[in-house]
Amino acid sequence: MRTLYLGLALLASSTTFAEEKTFNKISSIDNGIDNNNTIVVTASRIPSETNSLTGNINKLTTEEVEQVAHIHIQELLQRIPGVNLQRGNGQEYLPAIRSPLLTGAGACGGFLMAEDNIPLRAAGFCNVNELFEAHTEQAANVEVIRGPGTAYHGSNALHGIVNIITPEVPDSQQSKLAIETGSYGLTRLKTSIGNGTINSGNDRNGYNFALTVSQDDGYRDDSGYSQQKLTGRYLYSTQNFSVNTGITVTNLDQQTAGFIVGNNSYKDERLVRTNLNPEAFRKAESIRLWSRLDYQLADENHLIVTPYIRVTDMAFRQHFLPGKPLEKNAQQSIGFQSAYYSMPTEKFDISIGLDSEISVGFLKQTQENPTVGSAFLQETIPVGKQYDYKVKASMIAPFIHLNWQFLPQFKLSAGIRYEHMIYDYDNQMQAGRSREDGTDCGFGGCRYSRPESSNNSFDNWSPKLGVSYLLPNNALIFANIANGFRAPQTTELYRLQREQTVADLDSVEINSFELGFRLEHYQFSYELVYFNMYKDNVIFRDSNFFNLSNGQTKHSGFETSFNYLINKHFRLLANMSIAKHQYASDQLFGGININGNEIDTAPKYFGNTQLRWKPSENLMLELEWVHQGAYFMDAENLHRYSGHDLANLRINWFTDDRWKLFARIDNLLNNKYAKRADYTFFTEQRYFPGTPLSIFLGVEWSGGD
Repeated sequence: MRTLYLGLALLASSTTFAEEKTFNKISSIDNGIDNNNTIVVTASRIPSETNSLTGNINKLTTEEVEQVAHIHIQELLQRIPGVNLQRGNGQEYLPAIRSPLLTGAGACGGFLMAEDNIPLRAAGFCNVNELFEAHTEQAANVEVIRGPGTAYHGSNALHGIVNIITPEVPDSQQSKLAIETGSYGLTRLKTSIGNGTINSGNDRNGYNFALTVSQDDGYRDDSGYSQQKLTGRYLYSTQNFSVNTGITVTNLDQQTAGFIVGNNSYKDERLVRTNLNPEAFRKAESIRLWSRLDYQLADENHLIVTPYIRVTDMAFRQHFLPGKPLEKNAQQSIGFQSAYYSMPTEKFDISIGLDSEISVGFLKQTQENPTVGSAFLQETIPVGKQYDYKVKASMIAPFIHLNWQFLPQFKLSAGIRYEHMIYDYDNQMQAGRSREDGTDCGFGGCRYSRPESSNNSFDNWSPKLGVSYLLPNNALIFANIANGFRAPQTTELYRLQREQTVADLDSVEINSFELGFRLEHYQFSYELVYFNMYKDNVIFRDSNFFNLSNGQTKHSGFETSFNYLINKHFRLLANMSIAKHQYASDQLFGGININGNEIDTAPKYFGNTQLRWKPSENLMLELEWVHQGAYFMDAENLHRYSGHDLANLRINWFTDDRWKLFARIDNLLNNKYAKRADYTFFTEQRYFPGTPLSIFLGVEWSGGD
């Protein structure tokens, strides 16, 4: 297995590819990721060609999203090199982009997750599962930057950026309806409708709405969910001015199944369907409303201002903690993004911008029943409220970015961002280690500690410098050095434990170097990227449950992908990551200094391969192979998960211009595997078991002018 993936590394390729022009309607599905000169918006918030960028960016198109027809966002993002999300239960996941799987303290906020360039969560209020608040099922495009972002991206753009692009307003009337059913009670409806007109003088206006409604009973006991997502766009555009307004509304009501416990328990057919946490649940609602105002001042000069409003509300049972407390949190935000884009000459462009937002959030944690366990634990983990606080956060960030083609083949890109973050923390309970009524917990003290009300501020600079050299035959060499940062999140600062009364945390910083080669050809393309990163002030929770920020980690490796049109009937696509992620500071876990150890849940090898077969003009089949390499389950590197391989099959058949039948078979070989594996001192080996062979069938109707 490893030998095959090492071989693929030598034939690494980009995920952009020119499609054979003779393909008919179904060729849009067989279009790989996109064609030459792919247009992306994540890097600079305005349309840019990938060949003009001095760094990596991947784009999954509408056709790719429809081809995968993912139930979970992990199924889609695994097609991008360096991305290795691991699924939990239902719509939950843990993220990894050019990184180990991030868990525990410091986990959320290591990635910037956005929809239409608006971060899904307010700065300082991250949620590790936040992509389930984006309408990915009907995305027009999905764009991913691996590693630190540009000057346009602020806090949290450490290891990578995922930007979900919702559908634009069409030029004419369009509508679509799809119904799907499948194994373990899955039913899903997707529908969209839009209409647009182009008047004299290129004036445009119109709307677009998309709705997805899902119901899944779940493979395991008490593990079903229902979910609804709605997105809308309205466009008004004249020759020099446009207003593009968008809204997203989501709702998730999920039962949650936790880990199963025991060495290799994911192989036990009696255990994999059980749920040791039938009381666990998650309910989450979100609304985002934004309006992008684009005013063309003169020639290529633009002023773009995007005000937005963001509201989230969540409640979930923390079944993974002693006592299984209930957490409720919510945030409301108002902010704007702005930038002035100018092109004084054909070889030089510059943008100057300012981003700002104000957010108000609260968190409450309550335990209803005494902790099951020893009398000691019952004394130290009290019932009642354990945390109750509010935080007002404000952020302001000016930035500047420029591109300069100083020689015909050479291009320089540089930018810098300054970000000032202030937290105004208001503790709604008695400070310190006490019960809700202020009484002492007795022997051992209370587990939870609440700091005094206070203000905290963080100031960060984020520079980036890139250069690219254009070779003959549409080949490109690029290099980047960048610094990314992540301000401490409110839960790390104000949800303390034991004797800790103040979390003296610094912003996490990452220094990154990237060197890449990309070639785009009519029939074959590939990309090879080397990266080396060092992360400082890593936030972790020590053996005393203190939040500390004096850790260091290092990360290096290769990311590769290729796309080969064998002939008009067959296409081969593949991506893989070969990387090493290590602890780089002295830390004791279980009495072992883990400095130099591999970070847990950080496989050296993982990848995805697809073979597409188009036997006729209206039929296409895709066989997918997913490889997850072995990884350590603990920081001490004493326990190991052996990894797994999965095969999936997808079929699309256009019966005519309006009707499509589609089918998927996931885990075609019915392998036993773990979606996620880890090890804890209290429970030893534990797993989220993988889902057996599953079959999904659907029909889609498309209408329009």
